[in-house]
Amino acid sequence: MPATEGTRAYDAVIVGGGHNGLVAAAYLARAGRSVLVLERLDHTGGAAVSTRPFAGIDARLSRYSYLVSLLPRKIVDDLGLDFRVRTRTISSYTPVERAGRPTGLLVGGGERRTREAFARLTGGTREYEAWQRFYAMTGRVARRVFPTLTEPLPGRDELRRRIDDEAAWRALFEEPIGVAVENTFSDDLVRGVVLTDALIGTFADAHDASLAQNRCFLYHVIGGGTGAWDVPVGGMGALTDALSAAARSAGAVVATGHEAVRIDTDGRTAEVTYRTADGERTAAARHVLVNASPRELAALTGDEPPEPAEGAQLKVNMLLRRLPRLRDPGTDPREAFAGTFHIAEGYRQLAAAHAQAAAGELPAAPPSEIYCHSLTDPTILGPDLAERGYQTLTLFGLHTPARLFEKDNDAVREELLELTLAQLDAHLAEPLADCLATDAEGRPCIEAKTPLDLDRDLGLPGGHIFHRPLSWPYAGPHTGRWGVETRHANVLLCGAGAMRGGGVSGVPGHNAAMAVLES
Repeated sequence: MPATEGTRAYDAVIVGGGHNGLVAAAYLARAGRSVLVLERLDHTGGAAVSTRPFAGIDARLSRYSYLVSLLPRKIVDDLGLDFRVRTRTISSYTPVERAGRPTGLLVGGGERRTREAFARLTGGTREYEAWQRFYAMTGRVARRVFPTLTEPLPGRDELRRRIDDEAAWRALFEEPIGVAVENTFSDDLVRGVVLTDALIGTFADAHDASLAQNRCFLYHVIGGGTGAWDVPVGGMGALTDALSAAARSAGAVVATGHEAVRIDTDGRTAEVTYRTADGERTAAARHVLVNASPRELAALTGDEPPEPAEGAQLKVNMLLRRLPRLRDPGTDPREAFAGTFHIAEGYRQLAAAHAQAAAGELPAAPPSEIYCHSLTDPTILGPDLAERGYQTLTLFGLHTPARLFEKDNDAVREELLELTLAQLDAHLAEPLADCLATDAEGRPCIEAKTPLDLDRDLGLPGGHIFHRPLSWPYAGPHTGRWGVETRHANVLLCGAGAMRGGGVSGVPGHNAAMAVLES
């Protein structure tokens, strides 16, 4: 397809300036390719951004994506990124009432403390020993699987041989994860803590025959070869800023306020039509990389749209004047909120919430998890707020599919937020509302986003944070060499909906760039 007269030609045009698109742009520009990034918003970053959501308040929150696990060190080093993460010393805290008294399970702070916490909760050593064996198994799998994410797709049998553990393969890849959880653990609370990694951004039951929960669990435990989820220093926007700087310094043109509206291709060359405040223009390219959802890719190319995706989460951002006190007298709030604070996430509670949502009802006890970014990285707060002891809270709610909000998004959002915070308040010695900061206009510093809000704000299909259900990290029929290929030879999908996508990883961007460079 020859370029239209007056059209600027590039080696690659990247549609979407999210973190994956910027990773691809930086790799290609550093390899000497001419690159144009088209971003419809007035800023880059997509869901990986830091913003000040509360009027007049100097707190930069990771508004959407908020923790880092799947970003390979290889990408940070290859691109020379000025980006750091900090490890959370506490993994999780899960409050519960046992025998009429408030208690909980604190995981982290050293092996001795964790062992003692398990013993206090369960009355013995069995659950802790099972926990050690289970996560030793996932750790072995992580060390073998994670490095493959930035390599050409292995075949299923090849990955199985690489893992070299038939029991692990069966537990993670063949049987519903609920089987392994129930066979390994006895305590309902411990079972629930383990299962939550299978449900983040995924609406499924522990025994779902689709194994969508297994794929979600796998991606949550393999990150970095350890499964650790770290805090981005400076907020998630620090990663986007570093990637944008790397792409620009290598020569890529990053154009915000430029919305791609059509891709025309004959498989060898392509033209991308885009819209700005001044009207429509076109850019010619040898390759087009789409850092957007499969739904958006189909709309741009005129192809048949994929099956509709559906997100199932509530995202809540908060700023507090102080952390609330806990009913559990043996746990310091600064430790409880530093890791992942599990709410209503016992094993039976998770099953009940899923069943209620699948029946079209809001869960009576919505499960969710919270963490406090500012305890690990106070740089996201202005000096005055930090000195006065202010803290941020990020809440991620589970089992609330987009269908529940379709009748009245605003009303259901408020009802769900009230139900969710009531579950948290049940474990606090004071109402969370008493701890909330207020903005410059006197309003409480709290905002909630439903799947429908995420679709509207970010173009996430159905609010699905992974763009569609996660894939197995191995090749199948028609997956291509890198898992980014489409039916158009010179159009690649480099967003979260690519194979081995999802989360803040940069992996689809890296793999799309490698596919271009190989060609």
